[in-house]
Amino acid sequence: MAEREHEKTSGIKSWSHEDRPREKLLSKGKEALTNAELFAILLGSGTTKLSAVDVAKMVLNENNNSINAVSKLTVKELCKFPGIGEAKAITLVAAAELGRRRKADILANEPILSSKQAYEYVYPFLADLDHERFYIILLNNGSRPLKTIQISSGGVSATVVDPKIVFRKALEVSAATAIILAHNHPSGSLNPSSHDLRLTQRLVEAGKLFEITIHDHIIVGHQAYYSFSDSGIMPK
Repeated sequence: MAEREHEKTSGIKSWSHEDRPREKLLSKGKEALTNAELFAILLGSGTTKLSAVDVAKMVLNENNNSINAVSKLTVKELCKFPGIGEAKAITLVAAAELGRRRKADILANEPILSSKQAYEYVYPFLADLDHERFYIILLNNGSRPLKTIQISSGGVSATVVDPKIVFRKALEVSAATAIILAHNHPSGSLNPSSHDLRLTQRLVEAGKLFEITIHDHIIVGHQAYYSFSDSGIMPK
């Protein structure tokens, strides 16, 4: 009997009004909530024995209390936790993706004048992937991004990039005068491969024919990046 009573009163509804995450957000503002409380709002509910906040704390604890680590979890991985079914997992994955896209949207109208800005701009497109993808960022004369285009998607260690496709896409955007190349290394390694070096050389040479400059090639690792331009290996 005591266990059943505990199950009935362990939910968030049994908490004082001011301690419930949703009510706390309304009365004190979003900044007043802990990561677990914000997480719990997305979950909506827990289990018969665990509140939504308890479930949220469990997920965070299993991921070193890192929001970034939790944002990388797949629907299948999230469903392994008690109280998280497919619908809740999809909600969490969607929220993480919106966060990444928001960051990209903020940067969309700013000129890209450094490798750090290029990395921050392209990171939302390449973060958390378990396979390689290759993107180009098309820039105008003022170095403002016009369009970001995925050129290819491959395996865990490589992706095939056809220079013809790169420049066909670039020429479709009439105001594009420069390109920043970007791809990710799922392993986290920031060292450019021999393939990366050869490809960059080919694209720089092809760009000269179309009067389109390749400004940089960014390799995205685990919350870090490598810039061909900063490292002095960008072909002339």
